[in-house]
Amino acid sequence: MSHRIHQPTRVAIVGVGNVGATFAYHLLISGLASEIVLIDANQARAEGEAMDLMHTVPFSRPTRIWAGSYADCAGAAVTVITAGSAQRPGETRLDLATRNTNIFRQIIPQIVENNPNGLLVIASNPVDVLTYAALKFSGLPSARVIGSGTILDTARFRYLLSQTFDVDAHSVHAYIIGEHGDSEVPVWSLANIAGMRLSDFCAANGFGCADQHMLDEIFAQTRDAAYHIIERKGATYYAIGAGLVRLVEAILRDQGTVLSVSSLIDDYYGLSDVCFSLPSVLDAGGVERVLHLTLDETELKGLRQSAALLQKTIRDLGL
Repeated sequence: MSHRIHQPTRVAIVGVGNVGATFAYHLLISGLASEIVLIDANQARAEGEAMDLMHTVPFSRPTRIWAGSYADCAGAAVTVITAGSAQRPGETRLDLATRNTNIFRQIIPQIVENNPNGLLVIASNPVDVLTYAALKFSGLPSARVIGSGTILDTARFRYLLSQTFDVDAHSVHAYIIGEHGDSEVPVWSLANIAGMRLSDFCAANGFGCADQHMLDEIFAQTRDAAYHIIERKGATYYAIGAGLVRLVEAILRDQGTVLSVSSLIDDYYGLSDVCFSLPSVLDAGGVERVLHLTLDETELKGLRQSAALLQKTIRDLGL
């Protein structure tokens, strides 16, 4: 009789709408998880997505996939939560706060009851507020409650910079911090290509001066990208699905990767008791540490405004 020595790597996904299903597909293709369980209030939808993914296995990696219940969160290394009401055309992420906080009030205790030792990754919007809510409703250590935060905004920012300066996006290092939303902050002072600040890179490589109007336009396209996509196709899900796989990979493989995720902030330039995004080191335990950035006055002012907006929402929700 054989004995299983290693427990399979299980990832639970709560909420199987566009984002959850796209993440599940990315995750299956990645081969990171040996078990993927889909949980949704619409059981038929979860079953349909699971069946479609099962039929992908012969083209991909051996993976067990099924539509389950909260009991199946037991043993999951990571539970990724994409459940909640979707952002509607013309609606800000913060408009979603009340509706989705009430949903989290129901689902978070059920997840933690069945899996007190796993990590929670929050992708539902408004992600910073819901990361804070998940932390309160779960009672878990703050390192183990992680919001997807500005991983997508940062990716958009790097992509647009790569197109402007004609280099691969992987060669651009730049971050969006603060709220995943309208008050987010571009860290222009630390943005670099090949270890050179943007102004130095432009001067040394024949791009002329990176004038403020051009930089403002790049940031506006970064900040407003979701609105433009939602206006055209109703939702965004490919890029965030890929970003969630990158986040989960850093955890499952204990990589110590720096990603701009949302987590509980404690005395960061005097800011505390709020969740927003900063470059953070992610490993098997979750947020190993939040990195301290040397921000200029404009960036620090923007970060304080972003924190104040989020803190007001948190207070208004009674969290």
